[in-house]
Amino acid sequence: MDEIFRIRFFDSHRNRKSKIQNLKWVGFLAILVLLVGCAGMAEAQQPKKVPRIGVLSPGFPGPSPLLDAFRQGLRELGYVEGQNIAIEYRFAEAKLERLHDLAAELVRLKVDVILTINTPASQAAKNATKTIPIVFTYVADPAALVASLARPGGNITGLTTLAEELSGKRLELLKEALPGISRVAVLWNPASPTNTRVFRETESASRQLGMRLQPLEVRGPDELQNAFKVATRERAGALFVIEDLVMSSHRTRILDLAVKSRLPTASQYREFAEAGGLLSYGANLPDLFRRATTYVDKILKGRKPADLPVEQPMKFEFVINLNTAKQIGLTIPQSVLYRADKVIK
Repeated sequence: MDEIFRIRFFDSHRNRKSKIQNLKWVGFLAILVLLVGCAGMAEAQQPKKVPRIGVLSPGFPGPSPLLDAFRQGLRELGYVEGQNIAIEYRFAEAKLERLHDLAAELVRLKVDVILTINTPASQAAKNATKTIPIVFTYVADPAALVASLARPGGNITGLTTLAEELSGKRLELLKEALPGISRVAVLWNPASPTNTRVFRETESASRQLGMRLQPLEVRGPDELQNAFKVATRERAGALFVIEDLVMSSHRTRILDLAVKSRLPTASQYREFAEAGGLLSYGANLPDLFRRATTYVDKILKGRKPADLPVEQPMKFEFVINLNTAKQIGLTIPQSVLYRADKVIK
C-alpha cells in the first residue's frame, strides 16, 4: 500500500513538474513572439530612406521647361518630389567656374545620383566623384566623358544630342527655306570644344551644299554688336547660331539684332525658334530630359552606369516661325512649311 502511494505521489509530482516546465516554455515562447512582433513593428514604423537626386546645372534657378520635363518623367515612373524622392538643385548661374564647387557640394551631401546638364557640368561632376552615379544630358560630344557610347565605363552615362548628320540637314533646310542663299554667317563661341566640333561639321556640310560660311566668333555679349556689323558688311544671306550657354543667355538680344539687320536666323533647338528665330532643327530636348529619368530609375534600382549605353536622340523637330518671316519680309515656300513639325503663326 505504501509502495502504491509512493508511486502515485512520485507520478503526481513528476506531472506537476512537467506542467510547470511546459508553462515556462509557453511563457518563453509568448515573450519571444512579443519581442519579434515589437521588433517588426519598430522596423515597419521606421521611415524608409528617400533617395536623393542632385541636379547640377550651368543655368539659373527658376522656371525651366527642361527640368519640368525631367520631373514629369519621374512622376510617370512613380516618383513624387517631396514624398518618395528628393532633389537637390545647384545652379552655376552662367558662371562655369562655379560648377566644380557645386559638384563638390552634391558629393558631400552623398546624393544617390547626379543629373548633369551640358558638358562642363558633366565634366565637373566626373572630376568630383568616382563613385556616385552620374547621368548626363544636353551633351553634344560625350567622347571626353565616356570610354565609348556602347560601354561607357566608370560611374557616368546618359543621353547625348550628338548626331553627325544634323549640321548638314540644318543647312539644307535653310537653303530650301531661302532659295538662292549662298553665304551663311555662323555665330559661335570658340571657347567651347563642343562648339568647335559643331562648327567644323557645319563647315564640311556647307562645302557639299555649295555654300560659303562666314565665321563670327563671339566669346561674350560685348562682341555681339560687332559680329552683326561684320555679317551685314559681308552680305550674309542668313545667320546660323551655334547655341551654348553664352548664346542662349543672350538669345533675346541676338534675335533683336537679327531683326534690325533683317537677317534670317537658324539654330539647333526649338526653343530658339519659339523665342523668335526663323527656324530650328535638332533633338527634342524635353524628350531627352524625360528619357534621362529612366536612367535614374534603373540606377536607383541597382544598375551600374557602366552597363547603361549612352543614347542618342530619338526625336527630332523642325520648327518654323512664320511671325518672324513676316517681320523681316520673307515668304517661306509651302513645300518647306509642309515638312515642319511645328509652324508658329
